[in-house]
Amino acid sequence: MLAIEKLTKVYANAEDGIAGGIRDASFTLPDGAFFTLLGPSGCGKTTTLRSIAGLETPDSGRIQLDDRLLFDGAKMNVPMNRREIGMVFQSYAIWPHMTVAENVAFPLTVGKAKPSKAEVEERVGTALATVNLAGYQTRPSTRLSGGEQQRVALARAIVRTPKLLLLDEPLSNLDAQLREEMRVELKRLQRQIGITTVYVTHDQSEALALSDTIAVLARGRIVQIGTPKDIYFRPASEFVARFLGATNLIPARLLQAGSAGSRAAAEIAGGAKLSCVLTRNESIDATVVVSIRPENIRLASGTVSPGASENALSGKVRQVTFLGSTTRIELVTASGVVLQIAAGAESAVTPGSDMTALFYIDHTAAVPRES
Repeated sequence: MLAIEKLTKVYANAEDGIAGGIRDASFTLPDGAFFTLLGPSGCGKTTTLRSIAGLETPDSGRIQLDDRLLFDGAKMNVPMNRREIGMVFQSYAIWPHMTVAENVAFPLTVGKAKPSKAEVEERVGTALATVNLAGYQTRPSTRLSGGEQQRVALARAIVRTPKLLLLDEPLSNLDAQLREEMRVELKRLQRQIGITTVYVTHDQSEALALSDTIAVLARGRIVQIGTPKDIYFRPASEFVARFLGATNLIPARLLQAGSAGSRAAAEIAGGAKLSCVLTRNESIDATVVVSIRPENIRLASGTVSPGASENALSGKVRQVTFLGSTTRIELVTASGVVLQIAAGAESAVTPGSDMTALFYIDHTAAVPRES
């Protein structure tokens, strides 16, 4: 189990004052969890990862791995090489003058307790087999593809069987097709070895595909923690809704109070009313934005009455864009609300058509509006 409590590391400069870092970050991970720190550049995710690794000294907070305290302010700060943590950097840090085996064996040969040559060979072979690079021991590092370099970096991180694996945007240097392949492979590897993993990325699809739990960061703070589906369909703020994929955000005023998870009526431009699910406790007349994902909207010809569990907005199709696997449709309502809709690739909708957008109430989230 990894427990982080009120972790703070703030960077400052003379010109701008506080410039970055992380503030009061807290989360607890069970054994074997795949946890992702997701956010834009400069939000504090890499600072959090480096603090856990021991590469940065936090200003305050606590870091505990299982029953071992790694950091507790001025009282305790275990050196990086004694934390039993494996880490893969964005650049992979593969040494070009070493063979694959020498790269992977490096963590075993630099510590005080050096295993025998036979044990090193066995553990290197096991680590390479785990990442599907069996037989690569004598390959020069300069003859590795990008995907192979990433696998070598992973093998080096797990060769000492660490209790925790830290990954700092390890797929960002790969092309799109290889990144997709390695995403599947990384998930398989993590499940196979059962190691608790903390992953840093700014790629939303990567986070959604890999994670058991995601923490979304903004401006140095964790703004929401939840499962991929929770964060995608129940964003805690307008920022989270915008950051995690495409969505329609419609300014609205609540017509009734409610608690998080309950349904409430909201009024949008032109007086139209929508039923939505609240993502936090709200009072009557609260200003919110209603989030509706494009893929959760279906179109019907003309003006159609919604079912008991649906919302409906009628309008005219302004634009249709074929994107290969999907068709993006832009619908403008009479009051000027613009909806982006993701339809199937075979959609026959044409510009100028009068259509009704239908979407389930449970797919309609009311989130706090940001200034």
